[in-house]
Amino acid sequence: MKIRTLIYFIILSGTVIAQPQFSSMASMPGAFSRMGFGARGMGMGNAMSAVTEGNLVSYYNPALTVFQERNSFQTSYSFLSLDRSLNFLNFTRKFDFYSSKDSVKPRSTAGFSIGLINSGVTNIDGRDADGVQTGNLQTSENQFFLGLANKFSDKVAVGIAFKLYYYKLYEQITANAFGIDFGMIYKINEHFNLALMFSDLNSKYKWDTSPIYGTDGTTSENKFPLIKKIGLSYSNKESKILISAEFESSNGGTNIIRAGAEYNIIDRLYFRAGFDQFNLTNKDWPVKPSAGFSYFKQFGNIVAGVDYAFMIEQNSPSDMHIVGLSINF
Repeated sequence: MKIRTLIYFIILSGTVIAQPQFSSMASMPGAFSRMGFGARGMGMGNAMSAVTEGNLVSYYNPALTVFQERNSFQTSYSFLSLDRSLNFLNFTRKFDFYSSKDSVKPRSTAGFSIGLINSGVTNIDGRDADGVQTGNLQTSENQFFLGLANKFSDKVAVGIAFKLYYYKLYEQITANAFGIDFGMIYKINEHFNLALMFSDLNSKYKWDTSPIYGTDGTTSENKFPLIKKIGLSYSNKESKILISAEFESSNGGTNIIRAGAEYNIIDRLYFRAGFDQFNLTNKDWPVKPSAGFSYFKQFGNIVAGVDYAFMIEQNSPSDMHIVGLSINF
């Protein structure tokens, strides 16, 4: 009998062993998917819902994809403590539709983003009821997403993202979830953007332990927290600076502020910094400062970039390091 009592407890409580953090939100389903996406976003404190410049991904707001300048491919790998893993993959593209061949200005613009977030824990010590070691166990949790957006005018863009979760917890114990994100961007002027987003509408894991317990097995559901965000960004091409901030509220009992900045210090070199998880409702909640950079180089029609971010994890033996590669073509 392999640690079945432990697995049963994990399923019923909704504990996410892959993400040891300091809050009730971390013990709610899908915690891995709320840590951020890639080196650029995490380096700016994940305050990206209103940012329409640079490489974009529908993870932060499905409406962003219509502002992607060139086809964008991004991938990132995270160095984490406690045998955890967190990896990202994304492709974003926009489409311009013209009224006629001679039209200079597009009649409308659409965009899509498709990607994957993979997380897991390895080297989990498995033991039987007598405490005898039975081998190492591992978990795998994944989110597949597809974001679609349309630009209705020069000022308004709306997007929707469909997300499929797959969680392999233990032997035949797995769970699936389907969720929806909805986002909107309003361009106030050439410098300021306003964003609104709702994340994980209707997302919930459904568990069935009968593959292990047979007729003694049970079924249960773990609902994801519904997240609502409002974001604001400021960019100035002359001063080469980008600043963004967000307020996030959830039915998990959190009210979070995050912010970030990016500075194009020299041609193709960007520095950024930010903070995440400043919780207005809990002073003991650990804030997560971050910093990073990107450097790009052109090879013919292809622009390749290296991304890096550092984020502090106060309740972890070591902090996060995220390295990534981006290609624009």
